[in-house]
Amino acid sequence: MNWRVPRIWEGQTCWILAGGLSAPRQFGVPEEVIQKVVERKEKPSIYSQYFSPIHNEYVIGVNNAYMIGVWIDALFFGDCAWYLVHRNKLIDWPGIKVTCCSRFQNKPKNKAEGIKFLDKDSKKRQGLTTDPTKISWNANSGAAAISLAVHFGVKRIRLLGFDMKTEKVQDKSVTHWHGSHQQPNEKQKTPPFKRHLRGFPVIARDAKELGVEILNMNPDSAIPDFKKVSLKGVLDCQTVE
Repeated sequence: MNWRVPRIWEGQTCWILAGGLSAPRQFGVPEEVIQKVVERKEKPSIYSQYFSPIHNEYVIGVNNAYMIGVWIDALFFGDCAWYLVHRNKLIDWPGIKVTCCSRFQNKPKNKAEGIKFLDKDSKKRQGLTTDPTKISWNANSGAAAISLAVHFGVKRIRLLGFDMKTEKVQDKSVTHWHGSHQQPNEKQKTPPFKRHLRGFPVIARDAKELGVEILNMNPDSAIPDFKKVSLKGVLDCQTVE
Protein backbone atom coordinates (compact mmCIF):
# COMPACT_ATOMS: atom_id res chain seq x y z
CA MET A 1 0.00 0.00 0.00
CA ASN A 2 1.27 3.45 -0.95
CA TRP A 3 2.21 5.89 1.79
CA ARG A 4 0.52 9.29 1.69
CA VAL A 5 3.26 11.81 2.48
CA PRO A 6 2.23 14.20 5.28
CA ARG A 7 3.09 17.89 4.96
CA ILE A 8 5.17 17.86 8.13
CA TRP A 9 7.65 20.50 6.96
CA GLU A 10 5.13 23.02 5.68
CA GLY A 11 6.80 26.25 4.52
CA GLN A 12 10.24 25.17 5.76
CA THR A 13 13.71 24.75 4.22
CA CYS A 14 14.95 21.26 3.37
CA TRP A 15 18.50 20.17 2.60
CA ILE A 16 18.94 17.15 0.31
CA LEU A 17 22.26 15.39 0.73
CA ALA A 18 23.24 13.34 -2.32
CA GLY A 19 26.43 11.50 -3.24
CA GLY A 20 28.59 14.03 -5.10
CA LEU A 21 32.05 14.81 -3.76
CA SER A 22 31.27 18.51 -3.52
CA ALA A 23 29.16 17.86 -0.40
CA PRO A 24 31.97 16.98 2.05
CA ARG A 25 34.33 19.40 0.32
CA GLN A 26 31.87 22.28 0.78
CA PHE A 27 31.83 21.56 4.51
CA GLY A 28 35.63 21.55 4.73
CA VAL A 29 36.22 17.83 5.13
CA PRO A 30 39.99 17.26 4.61
CA GLU A 31 40.92 15.40 1.43
CA GLU A 32 42.68 12.67 3.40
CA VAL A 33 39.44 11.97 5.28
CA ILE A 34 37.45 11.83 2.04
CA GLN A 35 40.01 9.45 0.58
CA LYS A 36 39.69 7.09 3.55
CA VAL A 37 35.89 7.02 3.24
CA VAL A 38 36.07 6.49 -0.53
CA GLU A 39 38.46 3.59 0.04
CA ARG A 40 36.20 2.28 2.85
CA LYS A 41 38.95 2.61 5.42
CA GLU A 42 36.68 4.92 7.45
CA LYS A 43 32.90 4.92 7.90
CA PRO A 44 30.85 7.82 6.48
CA SER A 45 29.95 8.78 10.07
CA ILE A 46 33.36 10.45 10.29
CA TYR A 47 31.85 13.22 8.14
CA SER A 48 29.17 14.03 10.71
CA GLN A 49 31.14 16.56 12.76
CA TYR A 50 31.88 18.62 9.65
CA PHE A 51 28.19 18.78 8.74
CA SER A 52 27.29 20.32 12.11
CA PRO A 53 25.92 23.57 10.52
CA ILE A 54 22.93 21.61 9.21
CA HIS A 55 22.42 19.19 12.11
CA ASN A 56 19.35 21.14 13.21
CA GLU A 57 17.93 21.61 9.71
CA TYR A 58 15.44 19.38 7.91
CA VAL A 59 17.57 16.96 5.88
CA ILE A 60 16.79 14.20 3.39
CA GLY A 61 19.69 11.84 2.77
CA VAL A 62 19.94 10.03 -0.57
CA ASN A 63 21.19 6.43 -0.52
CA ASN A 64 24.38 6.11 1.57
CA ALA A 65 23.90 9.53 3.17
CA TYR A 66 21.89 7.94 6.00
CA MET A 67 25.19 6.47 7.26
CA ILE A 68 26.57 9.91 8.17
CA GLY A 69 24.34 10.41 11.20
CA VAL A 70 20.96 10.01 12.85
CA TRP A 71 20.45 13.78 12.62
CA ILE A 72 19.40 13.14 9.02
CA ASP A 73 15.60 13.19 9.18
CA ALA A 74 14.66 11.07 6.17
CA LEU A 75 16.24 8.65 3.72
CA PHE A 76 15.18 8.16 0.12
CA PHE A 77 16.37 5.34 -2.11
CA GLY A 78 15.01 3.88 -5.33
CA ASP A 79 17.38 1.04 -6.15
CA CYS A 80 16.25 -2.38 -4.93
CA ALA A 81 19.78 -3.78 -5.31
CA TRP A 82 21.10 -0.97 -3.08
CA TYR A 83 18.54 -1.91 -0.43
CA LEU A 84 19.71 -5.53 -0.31
CA VAL A 85 23.24 -4.34 0.51
CA HIS A 86 22.08 -1.97 3.28
CA ARG A 87 19.08 -3.87 4.61
CA ASN A 88 20.51 -4.90 7.98
CA LYS A 89 21.84 -1.43 8.78
CA LEU A 90 18.54 0.22 7.88
CA ILE A 91 16.57 -1.84 10.40
CA ASP A 92 17.89 0.19 13.35
CA TRP A 93 18.21 3.55 11.58
CA PRO A 94 15.61 5.81 13.30
CA GLY A 95 14.70 8.28 10.56
CA ILE A 96 11.88 8.24 8.01
CA LYS A 97 12.73 5.67 5.33
CA VAL A 98 11.09 6.10 1.92
CA THR A 99 11.47 4.21 -1.35
CA CYS A 100 9.93 3.57 -4.75
CA CYS A 101 11.56 0.10 -4.88
CA SER A 102 8.81 -2.20 -6.17
CA ARG A 103 9.51 -4.96 -3.63
CA PHE A 104 7.73 -2.81 -1.01
CA GLN A 105 4.64 -2.08 -3.11
CA ASN A 106 2.26 -4.60 -1.55
CA LYS A 107 4.20 -5.48 1.57
CA PRO A 108 2.23 -5.59 4.88
CA LYS A 109 3.33 -3.01 7.44
CA ASN A 110 4.69 -5.65 9.78
CA LYS A 111 7.03 -6.91 7.06
CA ALA A 112 8.08 -3.62 5.51
CA GLU A 113 10.80 -2.94 8.13
CA GLY A 114 9.50 0.59 8.64
CA ILE A 115 10.12 1.52 5.00
CA LYS A 116 7.39 3.60 3.39
CA PHE A 117 6.51 3.05 -0.26
CA LEU A 118 5.69 5.62 -2.96
CA ASP A 119 4.88 4.36 -6.43
CA LYS A 120 6.55 5.90 -9.48
CA ASP A 121 4.05 8.21 -11.15
CA SER A 122 3.63 6.80 -14.67
CA LYS A 123 1.88 9.98 -15.79
CA LYS A 124 4.59 12.24 -14.42
CA ARG A 125 7.91 10.44 -14.86
CA GLN A 126 9.88 13.70 -14.91
CA GLY A 127 9.48 16.83 -12.85
CA LEU A 128 7.46 17.01 -9.63
CA THR A 129 4.25 15.06 -9.20
CA THR A 130 1.64 16.62 -6.94
CA ASP A 131 0.18 13.22 -5.97
CA PRO A 132 1.37 12.65 -2.36
CA THR A 133 1.13 8.87 -2.78
CA LYS A 134 3.58 8.84 -5.70
CA ILE A 135 7.01 10.09 -6.72
CA SER A 136 8.39 11.45 -9.98
CA TRP A 137 11.33 9.13 -10.50
CA ASN A 138 13.36 11.29 -12.91
CA ALA A 139 15.71 8.30 -13.45
CA ASN A 140 17.62 8.77 -10.18
CA SER A 141 17.14 8.83 -6.42
CA GLY A 142 18.54 12.33 -5.90
CA ALA A 143 16.04 13.93 -8.26
CA ALA A 144 13.22 11.81 -6.85
CA ALA A 145 14.11 13.05 -3.35
CA ILE A 146 13.27 16.58 -4.52
CA SER A 147 9.77 15.31 -5.25
CA LEU A 148 9.60 13.90 -1.71
CA ALA A 149 10.71 17.22 -0.20
CA VAL A 150 7.93 19.03 -2.05
CA HIS A 151 5.41 16.51 -0.70
CA PHE A 152 6.64 17.36 2.82
CA GLY A 153 5.48 20.92 2.12
CA VAL A 154 8.83 22.74 1.98
CA LYS A 155 9.22 26.05 0.16
CA ARG A 156 13.03 26.12 -0.04
CA ILE A 157 15.33 23.26 -1.10
CA ARG A 158 19.13 23.26 -0.82
CA LEU A 159 20.93 20.64 -2.91
CA LEU A 160 24.17 19.16 -1.61
CA GLY A 161 26.29 16.75 -3.64
CA PHE A 162 24.25 17.11 -6.84
CA ASP A 163 27.37 17.11 -9.02
CA MET A 164 26.48 14.71 -11.86
CA LYS A 165 30.10 14.23 -12.85
CA THR A 166 33.29 12.50 -11.77
CA GLU A 167 35.96 14.15 -9.63
CA LYS A 168 39.52 13.28 -8.71
CA VAL A 169 40.54 11.80 -5.36
CA GLN A 170 44.27 11.06 -5.30
CA ASP A 171 44.33 10.99 -9.13
CA LYS A 172 41.49 8.46 -9.28
CA SER A 173 38.17 9.27 -10.92
CA VAL A 174 35.42 9.07 -8.30
CA THR A 175 31.67 9.65 -8.58
CA HIS A 176 30.58 9.58 -4.90
CA TRP A 177 31.97 10.70 -1.54
CA HIS A 178 31.36 7.19 -0.18
CA GLY A 179 33.11 5.35 -3.02
CA SER A 180 31.50 3.16 -5.64
CA HIS A 181 28.04 1.64 -5.23
CA GLN A 182 29.43 -1.52 -6.80
CA GLN A 183 30.60 -4.34 -4.60
CA PRO A 184 34.34 -5.17 -4.64
CA ASN A 185 34.04 -7.95 -7.23
CA GLU A 186 31.66 -6.10 -9.54
CA LYS A 187 32.78 -4.40 -12.74
CA GLN A 188 32.70 -0.61 -12.51
CA LYS A 189 29.80 0.76 -14.53
CA THR A 190 29.86 3.92 -16.63
CA PRO A 191 28.09 6.66 -14.63
CA PRO A 192 24.65 7.32 -16.20
CA PHE A 193 24.85 11.08 -15.67
CA LYS A 194 23.52 11.93 -19.14
CA ARG A 195 20.31 10.06 -18.38
CA HIS A 196 20.11 11.49 -14.87
CA LEU A 197 20.31 15.07 -16.11
CA ARG A 198 17.20 14.87 -18.29
CA GLY A 199 14.68 15.38 -15.52
CA PHE A 200 16.16 18.49 -13.91
CA PRO A 201 14.86 21.06 -16.44
CA VAL A 202 11.33 19.78 -15.82
CA ILE A 203 11.88 19.81 -12.05
CA ALA A 204 13.04 23.44 -12.27
CA ARG A 205 9.96 24.42 -14.27
CA ASP A 206 7.55 22.60 -11.95
CA ALA A 207 9.22 24.01 -8.83
CA LYS A 208 8.78 27.54 -10.15
CA GLU A 209 5.08 26.89 -10.78
CA LEU A 210 4.69 25.48 -7.25
CA GLY A 211 6.53 28.41 -5.66
CA VAL A 212 9.43 26.27 -4.41
CA GLU A 213 12.94 27.75 -4.45
CA ILE A 214 15.75 25.32 -5.31
CA LEU A 215 19.40 26.29 -4.85
CA ASN A 216 22.39 24.14 -5.86
CA MET A 217 25.20 24.33 -3.31
CA ASN A 218 27.84 23.26 -5.85
CA PRO A 219 28.87 26.19 -8.08
CA ASP A 220 30.64 23.68 -10.35
CA SER A 221 27.71 21.27 -10.72
CA ALA A 222 26.92 19.84 -14.15
CA ILE A 223 23.24 20.63 -13.53
CA PRO A 224 22.50 23.99 -15.21
CA ASP A 225 18.87 24.27 -14.20
CA PHE A 226 19.06 25.70 -10.67
CA LYS A 227 20.72 28.80 -9.30
CA LYS A 228 24.22 27.90 -8.05
CA VAL A 229 25.41 29.44 -4.82
CA SER A 230 28.15 28.86 -2.28
CA LEU A 231 27.38 27.01 0.92
CA LYS A 232 29.12 29.71 2.97
CA GLY A 233 26.91 32.41 1.49
CA VAL A 234 23.73 30.50 2.34
CA LEU A 235 24.85 29.71 5.88
CA ASP A 236 25.90 33.33 6.45
CA CYS A 237 22.44 34.50 5.37
CA GLN A 238 20.77 32.07 7.75
CA THR A 239 22.95 33.34 10.62
CA VAL A 240 21.91 36.93 9.88
CA GLU A 241 18.22 35.93 9.79
